[in-house]
Amino acid sequence: MAVPMAIQSLRARIDTIQSGRRRARTALAFGIRPLDGRLPGGGLERGVLHEIAGGGSGAGDGPAAALFAAGIAARTRGKVLWCLSRPDLFAPALAQVGLPPDRVIYVEAKDEKTVLSCMEEGLAHGGPTVVVGEAARLSMTASRRLNLAAEKTGCLAILLRRWSRPNDAADFGRPTAAATRWKISALPAAPLPVPGVGRARWRVELIRSRGGETADLELEACDETGRLAFPSDLSDRSAAPPAEPARRRARA
Repeated sequence: MAVPMAIQSLRARIDTIQSGRRRARTALAFGIRPLDGRLPGGGLERGVLHEIAGGGSGAGDGPAAALFAAGIAARTRGKVLWCLSRPDLFAPALAQVGLPPDRVIYVEAKDEKTVLSCMEEGLAHGGPTVVVGEAARLSMTASRRLNLAAEKTGCLAILLRRWSRPNDAADFGRPTAAATRWKISALPAAPLPVPGVGRARWRVELIRSRGGETADLELEACDETGRLAFPSDLSDRSAAPPAEPARRRARA
């Protein structure tokens, strides 16, 4: 019995959709073994949505989260689409972590709803390698739409959660379709033996990892190539051999 053309066309469309969803995913490694080892695939998975927020209400936590996202984008190739509703992003700071202005396409939207729409359009287009958006709130429906758009093209989607009011931070605890959720907090820089300011340090918390594990690390902030590093003093301490336990005296 011949299959009607309408059914054949429908089957072809379903196969196309399913093949798009089966797109092979790759991961962007941080180069930090305790971090990559807790992420499925050994790094930050492409083709899915990731959430990043400042770890607290400190003045340095929000910028630290933005630079963490910029450092991730800096370690990729191609254009980066950055969607925002507040024109306060400091481009020279992004350049210091390896993301120069000629790689970034800025989209200034009228509100956060439009930011999410622009993100979805950019992800569905597939031209940018990374799509970053800034918003305080993210519903499950909106996160699923972003995740599906990223899945079809293999783009890396990052939502930078920015709070305009303290109450907005409570929304960060609600479930979304994001594959990972991060909190970045600014820490005091390491003291130098000479006058000056040392490399910034962050507390990097991976508080959700779908198919992986959580992590809580103190790391040096992104360098000019976007890479994180272990603080030298902590590395030396971890490499030192464990102290021998005190020997018990023999009983008489």
